[in-house]
Amino acid sequence: MSELTKNVQPLQDFDWDQFENGTAANVSKEELDKAYDETLNKVSEHQVVDGTVISVDKKEVVVNIGYKSDGIIPASEFRYNPDLKAGDTVEVYVENAEDKKGQLVLSHKKARMSKSWERVNAALEAQEIIQGYIKCRTKGGMIVDVFGIEAFLPGSQIDVHPIRDYDQFVGKTMEFKVVKINQEFRNVVVSHKALIEAELEAQKQEIIGKLEKGQILEGVVKNITSYGVFVDLGGVDGLIHITDLSWGRVDDPHKVVELDQKINVVILDFDEEKKRIALGLKQLTPLGASTCVQLRSS
Repeated sequence: MSELTKNVQPLQDFDWDQFENGTAANVSKEELDKAYDETLNKVSEHQVVDGTVISVDKKEVVVNIGYKSDGIIPASEFRYNPDLKAGDTVEVYVENAEDKKGQLVLSHKKARMSKSWERVNAALEAQEIIQGYIKCRTKGGMIVDVFGIEAFLPGSQIDVHPIRDYDQFVGKTMEFKVVKINQEFRNVVVSHKALIEAELEAQKQEIIGKLEKGQILEGVVKNITSYGVFVDLGGVDGLIHITDLSWGRVDDPHKVVELDQKINVVILDFDEEKKRIALGLKQLTPLGASTCVQLRSS
């Protein structure tokens, strides 16, 4: 017998049966469990709460929310945050306090979506200017990431000018206003055009207020149609009717001008209320000339 066991005396008064039955010290196992549970956070399902990252690896992120078990979230839900580390605070959505395996089920993606939906609704109500990332093209417009929500940007709402190359916007971060939300289907529509319309309207009023018949201005060919050419005069558009392109007969305006070309035009007439401006090109060349001017490419 060792010196250690020689000095050990049995506990005469300790009831091992009570200990094994969880009733030692006159406290039942149920009471102990209850006391322990009271030290933990009360978790309500389908709510967003803050959690602390316990560990991170390539497959999963373990998060503690002060509950009796930690939640495990796929690492893919944090792909947007490559710098995530243990100790960080993250928002999580409580899907299930205890599944069939007794595991706490959390989702970071759903927490982001829930918060994002609140933010996007607040932005619409306050007419707030927000930033969004243009992810890709889609039928009729673009898909924009706004607070983690995929919003629709109609082609007509990208700019005040017609867009011929949508791909030039993919991958860009731009400012938008939320113009419509379908609460039932959770569809969000945003506009970049809305941000600049008010400013352009003020510019148009200023430009039109300074116009005079016979005035010669430089403009840029904005659009070519079968009946004429629209010219941007620096914030306001004017129309050169096909009959005012050349002294000779013109069957196709494309033969006279090209898109994005700079040309000089003369003010023939304008309606300040309707903001209609009639322009002339042939009037800048001698009568009988087959074309109006020699165009300069931009």
